[in-house]
Amino acid sequence: MRVEVFSSLPDCAREIREKVFIAEQGFTQEFDDIDETAVHLVMFDEKVPAATCRIFKGSEQGLYVLGRLAVVKEYRGKQLGLALIKEAESYVKENGGKGIVLLAQQRVKDFYKKAGFEEFGETEYDEGCPHIRMRKYL
Repeated sequence: MRVEVFSSLPDCAREIREKVFIAEQGFTQEFDDIDETAVHLVMFDEKVPAATCRIFKGSEQGLYVLGRLAVVKEYRGKQLGLALIKEAESYVKENGGKGIVLLAQQRVKDFYKKAGFEEFGETEYDEGCPHIRMRKYL
């Protein structure tokens, strides 16, 4: 597996997010203006895009926001999500960041806890799906 970094949303990341968030999970408002300014990480199995996430500077000094983490169904259970988080952490550190915040779907919060994130704040809803804010200091 290898990871490539893109300065705007590449088609391969768009396709992964369409499969996971729109086709599988039923979200309709998947893409936004942040996609044009965020950094996008894409993990490839040879030439096949298998996972993606985006990172951008948050409103709080030194914190980055990790979002839209998605792993293609055929690649789940192979620790790609955790590997992608490690890549994101490296990117944040290399760019002077001190931590990462994210808004996780409640059903996958334990995945992020395994990666060292902790919950904070109240439950929020995105398109009817409960989410929780999480953070990790690096």
